Amino acid sequence: MDDMFIDIGAKDREDAENLGIEIGTVVSIDRDFVPLANGKITSKALDNRAGVVILIEVMKRLSKHKIGANVYAVGTVQEEVGLKGARTSAFGIYPNLALALDTTIPGDHPGITKTDSCLEIGKGPVITLADASGRGLIAHPQIIKWLKETATENEIPYQLGVGSGGTTDATSIHLTKEGIPTGTVSIATRYIHSPVEVLDVADIDACVSLIVKAIENVGKYF
Repeated sequence: MDDMFIDIGAKDREDAENLGIEIGTVVSIDRDFVPLANGKITSKALDNRAGVVILIEVMKRLSKHKIGANVYAVGTVQEEVGLKGARTSAFGIYPNLALALDTTIPGDHPGITKTDSCLEIGKGPVITLADASGRGLIAHPQIIKWLKETATENEIPYQLGVGSGGTTDATSIHLTKEGIPTGTVSIATRYIHSPVEVLDVADIDACVSLIVKAIENVGKYF
């Protein structure tokens, strides 16, 4: 950010303002969605458009079944600047339990090592045990049991994640009101917060299957 400037061809500040540019004007990197080899894709903002894709597909599949529970699908805003949308939506809905969908950092490319992250793309969705060294989410044990056993019973590959850095919407959700049992299911995604993020489409499919099966089975655990 400190080294970035955007040239729109304006002659000076007055000219820029006449073109509709002012303090607070939103910009985004112009980057196309591109298929890569071996089922991988690259694009900007896969963190967290990947979560939105999973959410939509989960709801499509659930609409074909009787669940026996009310399922709320929420696309939150302002996660990166304070988990704000998750906090207000969790307060308003006050669910019995919640899952946050996000991306997470793998350790399978140059510039990072397996000691930084043992996760890999293409190895299935990531069930978070704790993030931000416990300052963020410490996932509810019953949520972990629910997700792990569902994955095993349905032969869905999965990975377990423990993070020391960032966190997700789950942090604010699980501290709402008296507390909401919450977990996070993520997609391992390379180069997060860059314009060339990379993920494996097979992980998206596996994540959708895991969440659908878990929701169908929720009465066994909660």
